[in-house]
Amino acid sequence: QVQLVESGGGLVQAGDSLRLSCAVSGRTVSNYFMGWFRQAPGKEREFVAAISSRIAGSSTYYADSVKGRFTISRDNAKSTVYLQMNSLKPEDTAIYYCASGPPLSGRYRIGLGYDYWGQGTQVTVSS
Repeated sequence: QVQLVESGGGLVQAGDSLRLSCAVSGRTVSNYFMGWFRQAPGKEREFVAAISSRIAGSSTYYADSVKGRFTISRDNAKSTVYLQMNSLKPEDTAIYYCASGPPLSGRYRIGLGYDYWGQGTQVTVSS
């Protein structure tokens, strides 16, 4: 059974940093696309970042709104995916979800490209 468990969310001030973690069990993180999405109140879920599987080159992808501020990475030994978030802004406030998808997914920017999701972790950035 595949499980994804996020942690690391919290309340921070604008300009601060946070690192989210996604602990994965039931599948090898390096063999699958791993992504982060977020959903703010009253808004649709949106893509944040993704890292491709090892066979797809372990490439990273970012939404324009977070490029240069957020970094996605994975630790294969710990079976964990991270989202380092720097220079946080109030508009980054949302529930952040970790997701896992097929190794050669071409749909990593949309939710349908993933087959397993975590329960989410709240990130709140005050101004």
